[in-house]
Amino acid sequence: MEQLLLLIFLPLAGAIITALAGKSAKIVSTVFSVASLMLALVIACNFIPDASTQFEVNLPWIADLGINFHAGIDGISLLVVLLTNLLVPIIILSSYNHQYKNPAAFYALILFMQTGLLLVFTALDAFLFYIGWEAALIPIYFICAIWGGKDRIRINMKFFVYTIAGSLFMLMGIIYLYLQNPAHNFNIQAFYALNLDSAQQGWIFWAFFIAFAIKMPVFPFHTWQPDTYTAAPAQGTMLLSGIMLKMGIYGVIRWLLPIVPAGVHDWGQLTIILSIIGIVYASLIAFTQKDAKRLVAYSSIAHVGLISAGIFAFNQQGMQGAMVQMLSHGINVVGLFFVLDIIFSRVKTNKIEELGGIAKVAPQLAITFLIIVLGTVALPGTNGFIGEFLLLMGVYNYGIWAAAIAGLTIIFGAVYMLRMYQNVMLGQTNSLTITFTDIKGTEKLVLYTICALIIVLGVYPKPVLHLTEASVQHLLEQVNQKLNTVN
Repeated sequence: MEQLLLLIFLPLAGAIITALAGKSAKIVSTVFSVASLMLALVIACNFIPDASTQFEVNLPWIADLGINFHAGIDGISLLVVLLTNLLVPIIILSSYNHQYKNPAAFYALILFMQTGLLLVFTALDAFLFYIGWEAALIPIYFICAIWGGKDRIRINMKFFVYTIAGSLFMLMGIIYLYLQNPAHNFNIQAFYALNLDSAQQGWIFWAFFIAFAIKMPVFPFHTWQPDTYTAAPAQGTMLLSGIMLKMGIYGVIRWLLPIVPAGVHDWGQLTIILSIIGIVYASLIAFTQKDAKRLVAYSSIAHVGLISAGIFAFNQQGMQGAMVQMLSHGINVVGLFFVLDIIFSRVKTNKIEELGGIAKVAPQLAITFLIIVLGTVALPGTNGFIGEFLLLMGVYNYGIWAAAIAGLTIIFGAVYMLRMYQNVMLGQTNSLTITFTDIKGTEKLVLYTICALIIVLGVYPKPVLHLTEASVQHLLEQVNQKLNTVN
């Protein structure tokens, strides 16, 4: 109990202290983020990989409305908790060569966002989940709006309107479920136990799915993403792509499937179709991108589309693949955006046609970038392979044609990512890249860490699979049992 409370609120304490730290904010935020990672690893080492909820906290909060501070960790939530606490120190370290205006506010907002994310990933009370959901949005909005690039205000307003609209749909669904609950509380197990008819489940499905689909994002709710990823500061883009989109994936697994299985049964085919359309659509647009950052943004949409299809295929392989790929995608996409940030910091452009020959003058950057690209395109032996293999197996078990089309994400991804790598890193140097300097200091630390994770998780993914297997199996059994009752 104490460990989980400390895990959630340590970043919040760090945010407050960082905000007051002035010029030392960068170091203070690093210390707190590393301490959070160490605590998460301690919890993981003490976690028993079964289907139970562990480290549970259940304290009265707003008793008159049946709201408790109820949180806990199982195999599904532990994976994203580890991902969050792993990536935040990496993202902070990746900023060390930047001089941000008002750094105390910048780093405090990152840690504040971490608290919101951890609330989302551990909440067992719907009201607490919603508070975390909104708390994570506020800091990233300010990070993008204050430290973003050109036209950031208009772009962030679109992002804010999209996400707030989705949140309001979800809030309506949560309130409706609360009113249907005889106990009049927001407990997740009470929501699971509700006996709702197919019509009720149908509209609640869409209330939740729209909120989660915007966050992921899934076609056609994705239009805010490419501009926001491009205009956001590098660390903001890493937070959005590496961790924040996992809120939507996690929400589908934790809240949508178990509460409205009949709604998933009725509308799951449509969501798979939308996910597959998103894979092909985003991949084709990625081919046409001249800006490397936008190319990676569209690549992310394609990969998330495959994760979404795997979840709604609703089988063990698809669900396990989604869990593994959440972890792998978070690591890989942060690596990609960091490399592009390094390139931009040197030559002030991410235009692919203006680059070239960087491998000749920066061989260490070229090697680490190649490893990250190979992980992204799911080369066997890298972390991207096992997740995409399981996802495609899950979609294949759902339908062979769905798998055939969804598999295009691997083929297309390999083409546009390797072509981008070739144009940026290989060939002859030009007037911009001839003076390019290789990675050093914290740049090496971050990229070497990411590359090590890509290789280790690719060669030996068993611990991740073992961590989530029992919880995923229990979730599927729980949903199938409820679905049979409704039918």
